Order: sequence, then structure tokens, then C-alpha cells
Amino acid sequence: MIARKKIGILFVCTGNTCRSPMAAGVLRSLVRRAGLEAAFEVDSAGTAVRQAGAPPSPLALEAAARRGHDIAAHRARPLMPADLVRFAHPLAMTAAHLAAMRVLAAPGVADRPRRLLEQDIDDPWGGTARDYDRALDLIEAGCVPLLKSLMIQYVASSGLRPGGAPAG
Repeated sequence: MIARKKIGILFVCTGNTCRSPMAAGVLRSLVRRAGLEAAFEVDSAGTAVRQAGAPPSPLALEAAARRGHDIAAHRARPLMPADLVRFAHPLAMTAAHLAAMRVLAAPGVADRPRRLLEQDIDDPWGGTARDYDRALDLIEAGCVPLLKSLMIQYVASSGLRPGGAPAG
């Protein structure tokens, strides 16, 4: 059997303690439920990380856990130019994150970053549990169709027909 390269997805927000770790947790949950952990690499980073190595905010941990997404092992890290080469799908939470990602990206991959949703996902940092739930609502709404499109890409790159039958 030929080993395929994992499809890389990177979520990016500001401090990498709220939105992007929640998004990574949501997508990991969806991937796990689909039985496709071996097919995808999911990570997150921040454009302005104040404290590298910090855990997710307590309200992000709580909001994610209430919905069955475990983000407890996450630690904040800054976005690096190499991330935009390594991950085929770098996804921004806002238009400002997208602009920062494109500035940081090497010329050959500057068009690779895009937004998870057309609308900005507001930063819940410093807000209430309801603010985190609103952000998570949007993240989940973006991750479900994202996984569907990534699964199509995975099937196409694997040479399989939908349902797992070999093409040809």
C-alpha cells in the first residue's frame, strides 16, 4: 500500500487561545467521527501570540468540551511562514488574519490562505460563555462543509471512487 501525504489544515486567529484552537478541535472531532484521522493533519496558530505555550482560554475549553471537542492539549504558538507552505489549507478566522497570512506567505503560496467563512468570526476573548458559544456556532457551521470538501479531495487523490471502490 502506498502511503499518502496527509491533507494539512491550519486554523489561524490572533492569540491562538480561543477561535483557532476551537476550530482545530471541531475539525479533529469531525475527522475522528468519520474515521479519517490518518488522512488529515489539523493544527492552529496565531498572528499575534502574546504567550507561546499558553493553554486555551478557560471559556474556550468549556465551550468546546460542552460540545464534545477536546482542546485541552493545545498550546498557543505563533504562525510561521513555513506553516503556510506546509499546510495545504491555511484558514483565517477574519479578514485581518487573512491579510496578515498573505503578507507572511512566500510568493508561491500567498494565494493559499483563505477564510473559514465569508464573515468574520468575532474574538470571544474577554467575553462571556455566550460569546464563545456564538464563535463556536460559526466555527462548526464552517467546519462541516469544509470536511465534506476535503473528503472529496481525499477520495480524488486516493484513486478511490466514493464508497471506497478502486477507480478504473
